[in-house]
Amino acid sequence: MFKAENIREWLGQAVVDRNGDKIGSLESIYVDTVSDQPSFVAVTTGLPTRHRLVFAPLTDATVGPGYLKIQYAKKLVRSAPSIDTDGELTVEREPSVFEHYDLSYEAGARGERRLARR
Repeated sequence: MFKAENIREWLGQAVVDRNGDKIGSLESIYVDTVSDQPSFVAVTTGLPTRHRLVFAPLTDATVGPGYLKIQYAKKLVRSAPSIDTDGELTVEREPSVFEHYDLSYEAGARGERRLARR
Protein backbone atom coordinates (compact mmCIF):
# COMPACT_ATOMS: atom_id res chain seq x y z
CA MET A 1 0.00 0.00 0.00
CA PHE A 2 1.23 3.49 -0.84
CA LYS A 3 2.20 5.38 2.29
CA ALA A 4 3.38 8.94 2.69
CA GLU A 5 3.38 11.30 5.62
CA ASN A 6 1.59 13.96 3.61
CA ILE A 7 0.11 12.49 0.46
CA ARG A 8 -0.63 15.93 -0.97
CA GLU A 9 3.08 16.66 -1.28
CA TRP A 10 3.21 14.10 -4.10
CA LEU A 11 0.73 15.96 -6.32
CA GLY A 12 2.39 17.06 -9.56
CA GLN A 13 5.21 14.51 -9.23
CA ALA A 14 6.05 12.11 -12.06
CA VAL A 15 4.27 8.77 -12.18
CA VAL A 16 6.38 6.00 -13.68
CA ASP A 17 5.64 2.39 -14.52
CA ARG A 18 7.39 -0.66 -13.12
CA ASN A 19 10.22 -0.20 -15.66
CA GLY A 20 10.73 3.48 -14.82
CA ASP A 21 9.02 4.81 -17.98
CA LYS A 22 7.15 8.05 -17.30
CA ILE A 23 3.39 7.77 -17.65
CA GLY A 24 2.45 11.31 -16.64
CA SER A 25 2.02 13.53 -13.58
CA LEU A 26 0.12 12.76 -10.39
CA GLU A 27 -3.06 14.84 -10.43
CA SER A 28 -5.04 13.41 -7.51
CA ILE A 29 -5.43 10.54 -5.08
CA TYR A 30 -8.54 8.41 -4.71
CA VAL A 31 -9.12 6.59 -1.42
CA ASP A 32 -11.12 3.44 -0.85
CA THR A 33 -14.29 4.55 0.97
CA VAL A 34 -14.34 1.33 3.01
CA SER A 35 -10.78 1.51 4.38
CA ASP A 36 -10.10 5.24 3.85
CA GLN A 37 -6.70 4.23 2.44
CA PRO A 38 -5.17 5.52 -0.82
CA SER A 39 -6.26 3.13 -3.54
CA PHE A 40 -5.96 4.75 -7.00
CA VAL A 41 -4.29 7.76 -8.57
CA ALA A 42 -5.42 9.97 -11.41
CA VAL A 43 -2.53 10.64 -13.78
CA THR A 44 -2.39 13.52 -16.27
CA THR A 45 -1.39 12.18 -19.68
CA GLY A 46 -1.62 13.21 -23.31
CA LEU A 47 -0.49 16.08 -25.48
CA PRO A 48 -0.33 19.58 -23.98
CA THR A 49 -3.49 20.61 -25.81
CA ARG A 50 -5.33 17.34 -25.13
CA HIS A 51 -4.63 16.33 -21.54
CA ARG A 52 -6.78 13.72 -19.87
CA LEU A 53 -6.76 11.85 -16.58
CA VAL A 54 -6.28 8.08 -16.45
CA PHE A 55 -6.65 5.96 -13.35
CA ALA A 56 -4.09 3.53 -11.92
CA PRO A 57 -4.09 1.36 -8.77
CA LEU A 58 -1.64 2.03 -5.97
CA THR A 59 -1.14 -1.66 -5.19
CA ASP A 60 2.55 -2.13 -4.29
CA ALA A 61 3.39 1.45 -5.37
CA THR A 62 6.64 2.94 -4.14
CA VAL A 63 7.94 6.47 -3.91
CA GLY A 64 11.34 7.78 -4.89
CA PRO A 65 12.92 11.20 -5.19
CA GLY A 66 10.43 13.10 -7.34
CA TYR A 67 8.40 10.14 -8.58
CA LEU A 68 5.73 7.59 -7.73
CA LYS A 69 6.35 4.14 -9.20
CA ILE A 70 3.30 1.99 -9.86
CA GLN A 71 3.43 -1.71 -10.68
CA TYR A 72 1.57 -1.56 -14.00
CA ALA A 73 2.93 -1.13 -17.53
CA LYS A 74 2.72 2.30 -19.16
CA LYS A 75 0.67 0.93 -22.07
CA LEU A 76 -1.94 -0.59 -19.73
CA VAL A 77 -2.26 2.61 -17.71
CA ARG A 78 -2.51 4.85 -20.77
CA SER A 79 -5.37 2.69 -22.09
CA ALA A 80 -7.26 2.84 -18.77
CA PRO A 81 -10.64 4.55 -18.44
CA SER A 82 -10.13 8.31 -18.51
CA ILE A 83 -11.91 11.60 -17.89
CA ASP A 84 -11.27 15.18 -18.95
CA THR A 85 -8.91 17.10 -16.68
CA ASP A 86 -11.89 19.04 -15.31
CA GLY A 87 -14.14 15.97 -15.28
CA GLU A 88 -15.34 13.67 -12.54
CA LEU A 89 -15.25 9.90 -12.25
CA THR A 90 -18.94 9.02 -12.11
CA VAL A 91 -20.33 6.22 -10.02
CA GLU A 92 -21.47 4.51 -13.24
CA ARG A 93 -17.90 4.45 -14.64
CA GLU A 94 -16.21 3.45 -11.41
CA PRO A 95 -16.51 -0.34 -12.00
CA SER A 96 -14.78 -0.02 -15.39
CA VAL A 97 -11.65 1.33 -13.69
CA PHE A 98 -11.40 -1.79 -11.52
CA GLU A 99 -12.24 -4.11 -14.42
CA HIS A 100 -9.48 -2.61 -16.57
CA TYR A 101 -6.91 -3.90 -14.04
CA ASP A 102 -8.74 -7.19 -13.35
CA LEU A 103 -9.54 -6.05 -9.81
CA SER A 104 -12.76 -7.01 -8.06
CA TYR A 105 -15.30 -4.24 -7.53
CA GLU A 106 -17.95 -4.02 -4.87
CA ALA A 107 -20.07 -0.95 -4.26
CA GLY A 108 -21.12 -0.19 -0.71
CA ALA A 109 -24.12 -1.95 0.81
CA ARG A 110 -26.36 0.96 -0.16
CA GLY A 111 -24.75 1.41 -3.59
CA GLU A 112 -22.37 4.14 -2.41
CA ARG A 113 -19.13 4.88 -4.22
CA ARG A 114 -16.03 2.81 -3.73
CA LEU A 115 -13.58 5.64 -4.57
CA ALA A 116 -13.44 9.17 -3.20
CA ARG A 117 -11.11 11.90 -4.46
CA ARG A 118 -8.78 13.49 -1.92
